[in-house]
Amino acid sequence: MSAAARVAAGQPLVVSSFSEWRSAARALLMHGVAPELVTWNERASLEADLFSGAPDSSSSSDNAPAGTTPLKPAPPHLPRIPRALMDMLQSAACCRVPDRWAFLYRVIWRWQRGEHDVQSPADPDGARLHGMVKAVRREEHDMHAYIRFRERPADAGPPRFAAWFEPRHDVLPQVAEHFVKRMGGVTWMIGTPEASVMWDGATLHHTGPLMSSAADLEDAGEALWLTYYRSIFNPARVNAQLMQSHIPSRFWKNLPEGAIVPGMVSNAELGARSTGQAQAVGRKSGFTIPIAPADAQPERQQPSKLDECRRCELWQYATQAVPGEGPKTAQIMLVGEQPGDQEDLAGKAFVGPAGKLLDRVFEAADVERRAIYLTNAVKHFKWEPRGKRRLHKTPVQREIDACSYWLEKEVATVKPTVIVALGATALKAVLGNGSAKLGESLGKAILHEGRWVVTVYHPSYILRVPDEEARRQAFNVMVEGLKLAKGLLERPPA
Repeated sequence: MSAAARVAAGQPLVVSSFSEWRSAARALLMHGVAPELVTWNERASLEADLFSGAPDSSSSSDNAPAGTTPLKPAPPHLPRIPRALMDMLQSAACCRVPDRWAFLYRVIWRWQRGEHDVQSPADPDGARLHGMVKAVRREEHDMHAYIRFRERPADAGPPRFAAWFEPRHDVLPQVAEHFVKRMGGVTWMIGTPEASVMWDGATLHHTGPLMSSAADLEDAGEALWLTYYRSIFNPARVNAQLMQSHIPSRFWKNLPEGAIVPGMVSNAELGARSTGQAQAVGRKSGFTIPIAPADAQPERQQPSKLDECRRCELWQYATQAVPGEGPKTAQIMLVGEQPGDQEDLAGKAFVGPAGKLLDRVFEAADVERRAIYLTNAVKHFKWEPRGKRRLHKTPVQREIDACSYWLEKEVATVKPTVIVALGATALKAVLGNGSAKLGESLGKAILHEGRWVVTVYHPSYILRVPDEEARRQAFNVMVEGLKLAKGLLERPPA
């Protein structure tokens, strides 16, 4: 008898898996059976395979017994549920709440009737649906984190490793797929109070419960792990409240280290903490001699290649260092702030939007780009995430100072007559003065250490200015600055 016929006959629907529920719900929707007419029951005892597919109810007769409520004729088209909603329903079906099947049917019933707000967290049913999905995903995460595999004796045969876990929700199938990818060809088994999964290196087998608790597992190597855990435990830094907040108490009983942690925490509170501190801390008589932090730094060998530079932390987050480029005998050197997103990926200076604008400035000032040496004050891209994008972040003074080593080497090698500083960061780097002001030197020629320094706006400033007139004025400042730099070649510094 089909699901719709059972409802018409006043019988409850008994399901134990999402596939069974989906087949039944599809038949009910096709016959327009309202949620309040359906009684859903959870199967009390699972049969051979907990996760096997449900039988196809479409082959059963839809004819209800005599005397029952007649069924509505099925519509010509099957109900269509969007993929995103179906994924949420499948995830929420793993949440162990008494009325999960009735609730999920109410959700798709409302969707089919045009109430698409049921998928929104602002809707009461939508909020509950999102909450169930979140609870299931949290349980998957916890199971990934707190499962402990024990190695079985070599003479016991496969599986080689076994683990026990007590999940709050039906997440074992999803978690099993995770460990299939992580464990490779090693055989293993995970047991829970409701079901078990076993991986033989090629096929994943789902069965009923095969274990009753973690006590069924033995691991000869566990003593070695506990010895290691005791050796890394620091009583002087123990924080029992923080440990309990990080790992919920329900997981401790199945963790190997859970048996020894309470004793170590008690010992720390009874004196091991103070003893450990007393052994590590001592007092020495004498005078404190004040010294500047910079003077206390030991002599270190300087990096010989830019890619090897670790003078600040920016290298950790950049794709690569971006060196300067241009003729080694160029008379004019342009110094920008730092590489942008596209420069970081390409490994070349000024190839992004700012570089394209700079080409227009060169053209307007009648200056050839290939005759200019282009570089930046900071050689690594500093950025902060904004969605999927990497947005520019201005370097701080310590990062500018760290990179001055490379800028000074470039200036010493090229020996330019004129340096054009693009923006405030470049000006501070060129002059070696962290308090230098852009507005006070904009468009002027400054004599510094035997060469001319001309300051103009950075091209990215023009790209950010919203006002058209302000953009035009800033562009003209850059053009006039390049013209001034070109003219200064005829006036060598005295």
